[in-house]
Amino acid sequence: MKKIAVLLLAVFLTQLLFGLPVSASPEISAKSAVVIDAKNGKILYEKDANSRRGMASTTKIMTALVALENSMLDQLVNVDPRACGVEGSSVYLFENEKITMESLLYALMLQSANDAAEAIAYAICDEMEDFVALMNEKADEMGLTATHFDNPHGLDGETHYTTAYELALIAAKALENEIFAEIVSTVKKSIPLHNGEATRLLVNHNRLLREYDDIIGVKTGYTKKCGRTLVSAAQRDGVRLICVTLNDGNDWVDHRSLLDFGFSLYEENTVADAGKFTYTVPVCGGEVSSVEVKNGEPLTAVLPKNHGEIKVVTELPRFLYAGVEKGEAIGKNVFYADGVKIGEVLLYAQDSVPIHREEKNFWKIIFPFLNERKRES
Repeated sequence: MKKIAVLLLAVFLTQLLFGLPVSASPEISAKSAVVIDAKNGKILYEKDANSRRGMASTTKIMTALVALENSMLDQLVNVDPRACGVEGSSVYLFENEKITMESLLYALMLQSANDAAEAIAYAICDEMEDFVALMNEKADEMGLTATHFDNPHGLDGETHYTTAYELALIAAKALENEIFAEIVSTVKKSIPLHNGEATRLLVNHNRLLREYDDIIGVKTGYTKKCGRTLVSAAQRDGVRLICVTLNDGNDWVDHRSLLDFGFSLYEENTVADAGKFTYTVPVCGGEVSSVEVKNGEPLTAVLPKNHGEIKVVTELPRFLYAGVEKGEAIGKNVFYADGVKIGEVLLYAQDSVPIHREEKNFWKIIFPFLNERKRES
């Protein structure tokens, strides 16, 4: 017991020494798991995140992304007979039923309908193999090396696999599509049944949409071979996290713990107070020879607690020509942390500079290229 206490103390001191967050990583049931920052793909938590495993119906994230890139929402689909009667989750499509691509996508992502997955595939490509090829081409385009699809719905296949990390990257990419993001954040949706004779009520299988305030999607999955799979996305204070668990019998609880942990690694920083940055810019042809500029607004940013030094790049002209108005935006300061832009503030003239009556502003015509400057501090 004493050895464990000493070990824990050593870990804590190491975290403090190197500026690492001291939040305790949650204990989870998943065989594989990952939490990433959707903006940059940075891993915040991982557990066997690069092992190939089955993904079950989380496959449909890629299915939807490929469909959105290769069809129109108002496209009227004549349901191919081969899509009817597929095993597993279904919205019980009829042969030759006419339904929009949009309705099929909602059925795919909310009801996890396998028949909708095949109807989408046959609507875009005449053969299932061709649609699956588009899915694999998209994976290759994204640089994924441990992901392969055999079908558009996620039923078990010999070479149908991904990793927790690569599935998180797929979800992050899909959420960049506004239509996809809207679909997977929808709790309930009604779509037509059998050419409008009635309606189907779809209820999203993702319980976290109702149980975790910051959830914005994305997809559940299950087969006996794969176990329970879940991809969730949550957004808080401008930070978007993607959480993936594969083969996890306690996924709802684990995702809450993992997302809470991920958000605990971030904090709001005051990058610039109002008026913090002041510069003097020369003025040609004015009643005064220079003007003071400064930032009028503050800047805050939510950053990882262990972020690197914040750097600022100041963008101002080398000089100004008279006729400057008070409050005019003259330039800006752009801020970076760990090489990533985190925000900017405009720099405003603090006074007006009228044109001197005896000056002729011919320099502006002769040397316009001089009026540029960019410096780093």
